[in-house]
Amino acid sequence: MRVKTTIFTLCALLVSLFAMSCASQSADGTFARGNSAAVVPMTIKTGVTSHFVTDYYPQWEGADNVTTTDARLALTAKSDNWSEFDITTEAGTLVSTIEVWHDGEALSVVVLGGVRDTADSYMSSMAVEDGRIVVEATQPVVEAIALWQNVRIEDVAIDGNIISVAIPEVANDFGRSVIRIFAASASGRFNDVLLPLEYGAVVTDAAQISRHDNQSQILYSLMIDRFNNGNAENDWKINSPEVLDKVDYQGGDIAGITEKINDGFFTDLGITTIWISPITQNPYDAWGQNVNPDTKFSGYHGYWPIYSTVVDKRFGTDEELREMLATAHDNQKNVILDYVANHLHINSPVLQEHPDWTTELMLPDGRKNIGQWDGETRLTTWFDEHIPTLDLERVEVCDPMTDSALHWVRNFDFDGYRHDACKHIPLDYWRMLTHKMKSEMPDRNLWQIGETYGDVELIGSYVKTGMIDSQFDFNLYHNSRDVIVDENRSMRLIAATVEESEAAYGSHHTMGNITGNHDKPRFISLAGGDMSLWCPDDKAEGWHREVVVGDMDKGHAGLQLLKAIITTVPGVPCIYQGDEYGVPGANDPDNRDMMTFEGYNEYQQREYAQTQALLKNRRGSMPLMYGDLRTLYVDDAAWVFIRHYMGQWSVVGINVRGEAKNIDVELPTFAKCADTAIAVATDGAAVECQGCGKLTITLPAYGYAIINK
Repeated sequence: MRVKTTIFTLCALLVSLFAMSCASQSADGTFARGNSAAVVPMTIKTGVTSHFVTDYYPQWEGADNVTTTDARLALTAKSDNWSEFDITTEAGTLVSTIEVWHDGEALSVVVLGGVRDTADSYMSSMAVEDGRIVVEATQPVVEAIALWQNVRIEDVAIDGNIISVAIPEVANDFGRSVIRIFAASASGRFNDVLLPLEYGAVVTDAAQISRHDNQSQILYSLMIDRFNNGNAENDWKINSPEVLDKVDYQGGDIAGITEKINDGFFTDLGITTIWISPITQNPYDAWGQNVNPDTKFSGYHGYWPIYSTVVDKRFGTDEELREMLATAHDNQKNVILDYVANHLHINSPVLQEHPDWTTELMLPDGRKNIGQWDGETRLTTWFDEHIPTLDLERVEVCDPMTDSALHWVRNFDFDGYRHDACKHIPLDYWRMLTHKMKSEMPDRNLWQIGETYGDVELIGSYVKTGMIDSQFDFNLYHNSRDVIVDENRSMRLIAATVEESEAAYGSHHTMGNITGNHDKPRFISLAGGDMSLWCPDDKAEGWHREVVVGDMDKGHAGLQLLKAIITTVPGVPCIYQGDEYGVPGANDPDNRDMMTFEGYNEYQQREYAQTQALLKNRRGSMPLMYGDLRTLYVDDAAWVFIRHYMGQWSVVGINVRGEAKNIDVELPTFAKCADTAIAVATDGAAVECQGCGKLTITLPAYGYAIINK
């Protein structure tokens, strides 16, 4: 049968396509005003859910109208301009759209109801036949929709387990656009399919993917002061007996980053996006207090802004920053800036002028509101007494502070932000920031990733087109860490976490999958056993002894297993500086030692080479960037899954335990096992095709294999 939208949607499609065909001549056309990036789907529950137009189309403060032709959905405006509205439904599982009207034109928002059936319902892109994309599902398809950019495609056909979608002719006029397909079976929703197009043709060669395609990103997280010293003239220390050298400035700077871009460090490793720590002016004196050993701290890390719009002279100048960004772009690298919105240093001139702009330090019960991370105090708690939290729920505070954040993309060619402490900042701050950014700069691909610790519902509440694009998936990191380090934990936990993230954030999310960060003990010291998962004070360890790897074989094997996971599952891999070769250490500040770029021992050389191979395989694989994921085998020790895209696939096997395993897996009917080859693996891994779509995979102890076709 063929499923067609109503005349209403068809007319909206034609009007919008005509407008977009003129977008290159008109800066204020539909394409620039809301159709340049795929809008994050809207999820609804049975009953009533409330929504904001700016969460989906942040350029628009409201809409002329919001409509739907789906009788299962009832829309009710909560404001005259539809800036806020309710959706009521009695349906469970559904895939549909609503249309948002602006100046006589309509763009769509995907509406998803019910649950993602990760057990039995999968669909995979297969081929293009006569201008139609063919998708095969594991179960009969009940309903399906497709969008080109954010316009619903009228010509969608369903025939049992097969969906076919016509590629609109207008796509031929655009160097990059995307088609998205959503569908449901009788038992639940399928994974979604995302296909990048180049002038109307589906991209099947990873060489066609650029740094502007967000699914292709591989992040490298660096702390400027601890990365590379490129300009000795700006070196500076507090040089006070109150401050131990470990927490004083070490000399890393912006010029040092430029130097490492020019010498090929990031290109050789396989990095596409550099995340730099905050560059704003920090205090010149010492703050905070550690006991045993007694020391105060410098602001070398950048998280105590005095001036939110000034480059700290110890890191460089405006000119050096512009040179670094230009050099990165010349080398096909993005750069995102770590930005601190939650607080200012107590000596900031802004707070001196507006002391009432902060939340209250004292709670009603007489306790200090410091480190109260969850519950009613989540949006008001202070991190420390010298860095008061801004009361960003007040418009008169939020408005100028979002302007301060925008300074960095208004005046410098950054490619986006890493946002600090997202969950401690109200949603309206993110709405205001992104509204301003996308209204002023609609043609720039500015990607935002945030930091939130919590469950998928809390994390996902910030992940909307009108707020931030993604967040770090700390749940995947923590569960992977626990399973790899603790032999009593099951590999099933990692598989379940990946599936939970996919169901919550979408099959093509760009959540950040980390090897670690500047606020955690080094993973290799946990895997090697020199640091314990249950250490009562993982910061104190680094002050009182030299933290090492421990068991070198297990430590490096564990770190490689983590990298194998984050480079093969959906999301954006992120390497914290030094993890590419295996730096040991406890928590802050022991995880922030100055980088070294030579003199690696034999284990570190192998670790670096394997990291390089994993990252380059990820960046060179369309299935690993854009493919669907389905589990083929999982037990307490091992997980085997397949990523499939347009007839290409990668099978990934990971064994987190100390005994080798031989695993027989049966591939899906569309995945033939001829011409298979191991792309990246630990020593001793092997694969054998048994015919009839069956593989026997040999995984060594603490080993993995990535098999490509």
